[in-house]
Amino acid sequence: MSQTIVIKIRAIKNRSLKLSGLLLGLIGLIVVPAHTLANVEKSCSIKLPDIHFTKCLNDADKNASTAGGVVTLKSDAKKDFFNDPDGKLSNNNAPVLLAKVDNTKPFTLTTKVSPEFKETYDAGALYIFLTEKLWQKFAFERDERGTTRIVSVRTIETSDDNNHQPIGSKSVYLKISSDTQTVAFYFSEDKIKWNLARLYKNSYPATIWVGVSSQSPLGNGNATQFESPSLIGESVKDFRMGI
Repeated sequence: MSQTIVIKIRAIKNRSLKLSGLLLGLIGLIVVPAHTLANVEKSCSIKLPDIHFTKCLNDADKNASTAGGVVTLKSDAKKDFFNDPDGKLSNNNAPVLLAKVDNTKPFTLTTKVSPEFKETYDAGALYIFLTEKLWQKFAFERDERGTTRIVSVRTIETSDDNNHQPIGSKSVYLKISSDTQTVAFYFSEDKIKWNLARLYKNSYPATIWVGVSSQSPLGNGNATQFESPSLIGESVKDFRMGI
């Protein structure tokens, strides 16, 4: 949800304004949408057997814990990444853990995603991230009817929003893969049969960041477990089948 920050400013005396022979100061209010403020990016180091996260957005490292090849990332209340076309729901304060990728070479990011799902739009997600206005989110999310489903959001200045197949289980496997020319997004309930959710031309620059995130746009927080996250230097062989 969009938030605002109210900043009180006492105006400098305006010589042209007179009332009863007295010079009056003016007090104004400036309302600054929170989504105009940059997310907080910093270096970090969270290392698992098959991936090393070295960049954190919005203090993701402080909200992350690791144990036995699983990273758990907690979103605090009212945290999201979404650039609404009309600006009403825009926000960019969700925690994201990122690993650097040489996009001139193939890559595949895979993990098992298990969000808590306490409130509408709670989700765990995979990301491709460049800037606040250029990123892709691939999520396991709870929708407006309480259904948990696959959701994808591609952002170029503003975000689109796409609901995909419902998932009845508490966990799902998500995968992003690129051969440098094409990038595709897959989901699976058993890590054997993969379903294509989205595919498009990989027009991202030579260096990109990929990673994981947890969000709770309307709720009071959501913790997501990412089991055995893996980043390898090869792509799927069949982009329709995801294998």
